[in-house]
Amino acid sequence: MKVEIIVPSPGESITEVQIAGWLVANGEQVEENQDVVEVDSDKATLSVASQASGKIQILVEEGETVEINTVIALIDTEEKGVVSEKGANKEPEKTEEPKQESPDDTVEDKKNQVNEELIVSPLARKLMKSSNISESDIIDFFKQQRIGKKDIEYYIENNDGKNLTKNTNTSTSWNGVRDSKNTKMSMLRKKLSQRLVSVKNETAMLTTFNEVNMTPIMSIRKKYKEPFIKQHDVNLGFMSFFTKAVTEAMASFPQVNSQINNDEIISFDYVDISIAISAPKGLVVPVLRNAEMMSLAQIEQEIKKLAIKARDNKLTLDEMTGGTFTITNGGVFGSMMSTPILNPPQSAILGMHNIVERPIAVNGKVEIHPMMYIAMSYDHRIIDGRESVGFLVKVKEMLENPEKMLFGSKDPIEVLLGI
Repeated sequence: MKVEIIVPSPGESITEVQIAGWLVANGEQVEENQDVVEVDSDKATLSVASQASGKIQILVEEGETVEINTVIALIDTEEKGVVSEKGANKEPEKTEEPKQESPDDTVEDKKNQVNEELIVSPLARKLMKSSNISESDIIDFFKQQRIGKKDIEYYIENNDGKNLTKNTNTSTSWNGVRDSKNTKMSMLRKKLSQRLVSVKNETAMLTTFNEVNMTPIMSIRKKYKEPFIKQHDVNLGFMSFFTKAVTEAMASFPQVNSQINNDEIISFDYVDISIAISAPKGLVVPVLRNAEMMSLAQIEQEIKKLAIKARDNKLTLDEMTGGTFTITNGGVFGSMMSTPILNPPQSAILGMHNIVERPIAVNGKVEIHPMMYIAMSYDHRIIDGRESVGFLVKVKEMLENPEKMLFGSKDPIEVLLGI
């Protein structure tokens, strides 16, 4: 009896997938419910399990694109396939016991090894012995000396041109060949390409910039990092502060949390933050649901969980569906400034960048502080300049005064005074 392995539907609107990789070899023995293949859709990677035990016959090669419900393999339940060596218990290799050497032997070996590299005249060796100088002392001494022009000229004159062509290229990644290779684009990369082009053609995207003095947040992290980890079992990062500041600022600028659907504007009473993560197969944006209701610890815990899933290609479609606003952090790669591109159908995206110590004016004096440029790209069809600039300024104010996040983005004294 032969049981078919069929490509399941990863979700609505998806009609085809790409065979990302087979987890077993053709003709191998597989067990029921064992994952045998991974398929890539334009949104996520999905594992497909065998519905029976037996010998597998692979019908579709890796990299091929197939439609949903296509038969990609057969399981022959009446035959026994080749048993994989992955789980087999192998006899540990016998390793020779290291030879036990006396201290004198070790010193002598080292001496002989140095002697092979250093040629010393008898007169010089006699002088070294009388002065209690070893060969290694001589080598270490000359390693620390500056090599001058005359030394190089002496080397050229006395080396007869040997080894002069070696290491002429200081790069270790190039080898001088002129080969090339063609690699098929993954479904995720193809879909991403289409979406990026559509954003450029279908939106009126602009970007506004500002800068944030990160001193207050860095001071908080330095002071409370250890207690935070001990209490919540997760690091206190920058992303939680930015996410919290964004959700609070949206209460004052709801247009940023809106989307265009044909000729209608959809406004949300919740904030689902998409966090851009660089995964092995491309950029993914899993979503923090109801981020406006999360504490800093909950935000960090959820981001950590999603990042691990992204790294292991285990994100589900539901975890990447939706989102009303996106945050991307190019600073982790050293970006000083960029113009982030919109994540449709969202209307805005915030870009974080690297932190650099720069001189700034504080109360009429020049001080050096850790500064970060921030950028917000937005769809001008729905968000005006006043809202975009005001929103970014509000985010900046809360990051520079984190206590405002506890009072609806207002100054604590104003809240106390009721003004």
